[in-house]
Amino acid sequence: MSLEEKVMAGMKDAMKNKEEALLRGLRAIKAEIIKAKTEPGANGQLPEENEVKLLQKLVKQRRDSLEIYQQQNRPDLAQKEMEEISVIEKFLPEQLSEEALKEAIAAIISTVGAAGPQDMGKVMGVATKQLAGKTDGKAISAAVKELLSK
Repeated sequence: MSLEEKVMAGMKDAMKNKEEALLRGLRAIKAEIIKAKTEPGANGQLPEENEVKLLQKLVKQRRDSLEIYQQQNRPDLAQKEMEEISVIEKFLPEQLSEEALKEAIAAIISTVGAAGPQDMGKVMGVATKQLAGKTDGKAISAAVKELLSK
């Protein structure tokens, strides 16, 4: 079952059960799917590997907005963003814990043979490919910096 099919089924249930927050999050995902499918070169399809990237982008946008709303003391809007984040995250693969992330990056560092902060680019290139969908870029970058500066 593709992401679009899952979202459509979820929307139907959310409408029946009158779950506004769930429906709002699912509509956001559906809108992005449609947008991605109509981009030049997409041929009306969204490859499976792009689904995770799309969902991560949506979560990142919501987190950025959430941060702004919290700074501006707008709990009403912040609550909506948190609800949408929780809906979108249900469709993402399980995220790595901080410990598992550090273990994976430590293994990558030893494989690549990185010696210090100057080798961050080498490690980041491999880490972002291997850990795509399992965690976000900020977390990878922070862990790489921490492990390389030791």
